[in-house]
Amino acid sequence: MSELVQFSLGGRLKPKGNIQTVGILGCGSVGQVVARICAQYGMDVVFLDLNEERIQEIYRDIESQLDDVIAHWGITSSEKKLIMSRLKGTTRYEDLKDCDLVIETISSRQKGTLVNLRKELFQKVEAVVREDTIISSDLSTLIISDLAVVLKNPGRAIGIHFIEPIDKTNIVEVVKGRQTTDETYEKVKRFVQMLNKKAILINESPGNISTRMMIPLINEACEILMEGVASISDIDETMKETTGYIFGPFEIADKIGLDKILKYMDNLYQEYGDKKYKASPIIKRLVRANYLGVQTKKGFYNYEGNKPVGNTISCAIIN
Repeated sequence: MSELVQFSLGGRLKPKGNIQTVGILGCGSVGQVVARICAQYGMDVVFLDLNEERIQEIYRDIESQLDDVIAHWGITSSEKKLIMSRLKGTTRYEDLKDCDLVIETISSRQKGTLVNLRKELFQKVEAVVREDTIISSDLSTLIISDLAVVLKNPGRAIGIHFIEPIDKTNIVEVVKGRQTTDETYEKVKRFVQMLNKKAILINESPGNISTRMMIPLINEACEILMEGVASISDIDETMKETTGYIFGPFEIADKIGLDKILKYMDNLYQEYGDKKYKASPIIKRLVRANYLGVQTKKGFYNYEGNKPVGNTISCAIIN
């Protein structure tokens, strides 16, 4: 029996109390992968975005991701149809009313953590969902308690950080705020288990575990590169071989997006004031040149599709 059937693609009834319908608020690159994985493991997904044109684009993007999974023998065409049938795009907050869990995954190139915008979204969600619906944010450098203060019931707010690459990473950071209830945490823990992943409990701190560990690694890799010690590909290969990482520091930076990496660095440096989080000049130069990684086909590597190819960034940008 395949994992997909085990997790209800076959249509089995779901135990009471489990998360059955998930809302995704802002379906960018992270939201799309989360939506796809939730649908793959038997949950209905309602994703909300700006307009109908954007919604159709999201459908196409997710379908393309599934085609890539099929090409690697991950699922069948029939399973793809079942997954797509569980996805519903909307521009109306009212359509989130039956969700058991709503996850905010908005993406923006604006500086900072967009706390005020996220607070506004939390209030809009709370106005339409049930009293027992969990309201969450995909946190990287933000504190969930800062968002929960606007809720009438802050105990149902919790952080859920899906770590890149989401479909290959087997853990999810689950962040309890000051008022998050044990019931909320236990429900989210079961939700993570339904995705065939392990929940790591985090006591809220900007950057959690993964981002705080990743940012100094990327900065140090940039320092080694600027010193001329080794090439981009050799640094990545060395880190993968010696640590067991799936991707090297430059590869993961390109996949996340160098504009996001710069935001993480700025936010953590502002929070902690520690120079290990201060953005490397290389990162700043690449972002100014719109070399953002996979999304722009140029970053530390050049890309065809999602695959790095041949030449890397020019010495002029590094130096």
